[in-house]
Amino acid sequence: MLRRLSVENYALIEKLDLQLDKALNIITGETGAGKSILLGALGLLLGNKNESGAIHNQERSCIIEGEFDIEGYNLEPFFQNNDLDYEPVTVIRRLISPSGKSRAFVNDIPVQLSVLKQLGMSLIDIHSQHRNMVLSDEGFRLDAVDTLAQDEDILNEYRTVYSLLRNKQRELERLKTEAETLRKDEEWLRYQVAEFEAAALKEGELEAAEAELAVLENADQIGEALIMVRNILDAEQIGVLEQLAVAESVISKVSDNYPNGNEIVSRLHSVLQELKDLGITVADDSERIEADPERLQRLTDRVNTIYSMCQKHRVKTLDELIAIGEKFSSQLSVITHSDEQIVQLQEEIEFITQQAQSYAQQLHDKREQAAVQISAEVAAMLKRLGMEEARFEVRVTPTDELISSGRDRIYFMFSANAMVEPQMVEKVASGGELSRVMLALKAMIARRKNLPTIIFDEIDTGVSGRIADVMGEIISELASNMQVVAITHLPQVASKGESHYVVYKHQSRTNIAVLSAEQRVEEIAKMLSGSQISEAALNQAKLLLNAN
Repeated sequence: MLRRLSVENYALIEKLDLQLDKALNIITGETGAGKSILLGALGLLLGNKNESGAIHNQERSCIIEGEFDIEGYNLEPFFQNNDLDYEPVTVIRRLISPSGKSRAFVNDIPVQLSVLKQLGMSLIDIHSQHRNMVLSDEGFRLDAVDTLAQDEDILNEYRTVYSLLRNKQRELERLKTEAETLRKDEEWLRYQVAEFEAAALKEGELEAAEAELAVLENADQIGEALIMVRNILDAEQIGVLEQLAVAESVISKVSDNYPNGNEIVSRLHSVLQELKDLGITVADDSERIEADPERLQRLTDRVNTIYSMCQKHRVKTLDELIAIGEKFSSQLSVITHSDEQIVQLQEEIEFITQQAQSYAQQLHDKREQAAVQISAEVAAMLKRLGMEEARFEVRVTPTDELISSGRDRIYFMFSANAMVEPQMVEKVASGGELSRVMLALKAMIARRKNLPTIIFDEIDTGVSGRIADVMGEIISELASNMQVVAITHLPQVASKGESHYVVYKHQSRTNIAVLSAEQRVEEIAKMLSGSQISEAALNQAKLLLNAN
């Protein structure tokens, strides 16, 4: 439940701090005093988007903070899944800077607005008189029936299977479209694939071929150079190797008497060994490298083929060319094997559809059972609210195909006259009738959802007298199991609360104050008789309060 709400520098609110009772809290005030502003601030705290005009003093930030008692509402998994610190008393804070930048915190940990909004939906349900038209929203009707049917587990299973079904259906459509498109070019594709298969391209072969080609194209010149080096190294008497061997021998003989002799001998020996190795390499290459016109022609043709294919397919590298070939093969494979894949997918879709239909039928059965119960309870509560002849019916109508919520359309049918066939409630109900229908539904839903707090913003619009008193009783009954905040203009409803707050304006700024017992009598008397409070109104106010 909401224990405390603090608002600073928001719209017409300079600063206020509201401590709320755990049961029924009544908020009253003249039209234009700022009750809607208070709800706007609470909406921001629960994740609503910031709108222009939220900040009154543009030199300071707007700060809205709420303290919530959430113990016993099974919210620990939400905190764990969102890496938040769970606290039985959780503090939510929203800051809006003068520049319009918004930041939100849950127990001092920054959070995205989407996370804050999701948490807010588990903390407070705000219902305003304008939301009576939510009855025309099929999503609301479906959610209401599912909540009362307590079919969440089946619905989650269905949604998982339905999501898989839609993915498979999209895959099947893609495969059919792709295969149909490619079949138009099948002959051309087969020619391209055949060309690539004949080419048998291999990674890195172009670089190796060009290197070998460079050698073969210059084989005679390279051979002459290598022979010349061999002659320089190995010629008898004048060859470099022979001369160095002599030099090593000469220095070796005088090294005992020559201080640097041993070093020179060692260095000459190293040079000699290196040149011998070089000689072996040159000899091997001179014997291996020779003109090979046939090999030269094959390599030339291979390189030309690769470059020709690169030019044809407008790529610059062999790797890109190989990728093109793989793409053609893949496309041809789609054509070749598409019929098999389509049949397999169709079989999978048929199996998954049967699963989805099974879950959809279970949902339908649950909703049908809930519909009977809801129809009876709402009708009974409408009679309690003075609509003796009212008829209310929840219709669960199967659709021809599966949809995201199953295969049902939900309609709320209503008639205020027993002799008139029920029609869709949003089309035939008056404002006061809509208020009573919504209160009946909200009361049922709130009991099932185990929601910490519900706020009614003038849900009692369009009713008065005895019916207003009954409406107040129903709201009060709800407060025995949860926290309720009721913003009202009706003294009969206002008299039911444990705590009573009045919203007022002072020097053009919105304020709120908790009323003492004496002040509460005066406030309710004012609601009964207007600004000029009569003795009769005071007595009537006392009677209303004493009756509760």
